[in-house]
Amino acid sequence: MSKSLLIPRSSSNGSFLESLSFFQTSHRYYVNDASSSEARCKEAVDSYEDDLFVSSGISRPLYKILKHLNKKVPDSLIKNRVENGLSSRYVPWHIVNRIMNLHAPEWSGEIRSVCYSPDGKSVSVIYRVTLYGTDAEIYRESTGTASLEDTSYGDPMQKAEAMAFRRACARFGLGLHLYHEDML
Repeated sequence: MSKSLLIPRSSSNGSFLESLSFFQTSHRYYVNDASSSEARCKEAVDSYEDDLFVSSGISRPLYKILKHLNKKVPDSLIKNRVENGLSSRYVPWHIVNRIMNLHAPEWSGEIRSVCYSPDGKSVSVIYRVTLYGTDAEIYRESTGTASLEDTSYGDPMQKAEAMAFRRACARFGLGLHLYHEDML
């Protein structure tokens, strides 16, 4: 049995939610990202129908937001990177951003600090992510560091910021399973 869920457009300037349509098959949600060049379906949420939640404002307590963020990220959204001979799996920052928009629409993020190493070879970023619920707000901070000499994955500052952002979100549970999946 398949069911469609259409999300109303919020504005004419084009938001993330405008480009998505959700459909359900066997209690598994998939996202069709029409804005991507492939316009292929991606698995977004592996849960029951009542677990999908899209909001236009603060409307849930933090425990419900955290429950959704702690779900396993589907393998179809995880990327592999090989750096210095080591392979690592990660969720790209733009996917993390979309998941945050879906499950914690009133979240905010900010760079708290940028530090360059004394030898001038690396940059470190401290990033804070704040979740707002009906009952409270909480934040988590984390760091990301990138070598200024390594530009294989783009600008070192952007790389450090993306790393810090993903790690701060992981402190809420988003993608946390990737940090310990080799232990399972």
